[in-house]
Amino acid sequence: MTRIEATFARLRAEGRKAFVAYIMAGDPDVETSLELMRGLPAAGVDVIELGHPFTDPMADGPTIQAAGQRALAGGQTMDRTLEMVRAFRAGDAATPVVMMGYYNPIHARGVPRFLAEAGAAGIDGLIVVDLPPEEDAELCIPAQAAGLNFIRLATPTTDAQRLPKVLTNTSGFVYYVSVTGITGTAAARVAEVAPEVARIKAATDLPVVVGFGIATPDAARAIAGVADGCVVGSAIVKRLAEGAGVPAVLDFVRRLAEGAHGA
Repeated sequence: MTRIEATFARLRAEGRKAFVAYIMAGDPDVETSLELMRGLPAAGVDVIELGHPFTDPMADGPTIQAAGQRALAGGQTMDRTLEMVRAFRAGDAATPVVMMGYYNPIHARGVPRFLAEAGAAGIDGLIVVDLPPEEDAELCIPAQAAGLNFIRLATPTTDAQRLPKVLTNTSGFVYYVSVTGITGTAAARVAEVAPEVARIKAATDLPVVVGFGIATPDAARAIAGVADGCVVGSAIVKRLAEGAGVPAVLDFVRRLAEGAHGA
């Protein structure tokens, strides 16, 4: 059982919902992002989604695009992202870490090398948004053979014909994208999300976690109330970009987590 699977099993037994927080590795610099990452579990985060910057982040909205550009300008590399996870693991052996990114940096490194290094560093799962199920042999199946969960995204346009393909080989949890488009640009609506989550849960035993469009503790509570948990990314990254220090950002994360856990 991976850390991700163990965490969701524990939350299910406790009757609690998951709170997943996204941050960008290396934003605004390695030291600050590592300090923030280390503080997330104590702030109530159940799963950390760690973005790896890429020059063409097609699924990311302006806030996370800008974070990636800051990280790249500061010299963030795959080596530094993996080292950041190793440093985090030196003090936390329990909190799941999911690396979110794009396939190009992984392909450039070489899939076998990347998977070996990611597993050794302490990464538990991958979200690679530009690899559809038709390309599972590229990374998804090798990742799962290496002991990493491969987390697939379902969207409002994932119809009944497409959904079984999306769920095939997915593990850990299903990430439901609550709005059509990119991150941080629209608000998730419970009335629209609830039936979609129910539709997905009818087709899989995996937890369904909802992301995109969640920016407040009330929204986290509402969305987590109709799913197995929620993800907040842009709202956290935005506060860091606006100059809030790590303690202030962690205080905001704590309020978001309290919202999700209160669902």
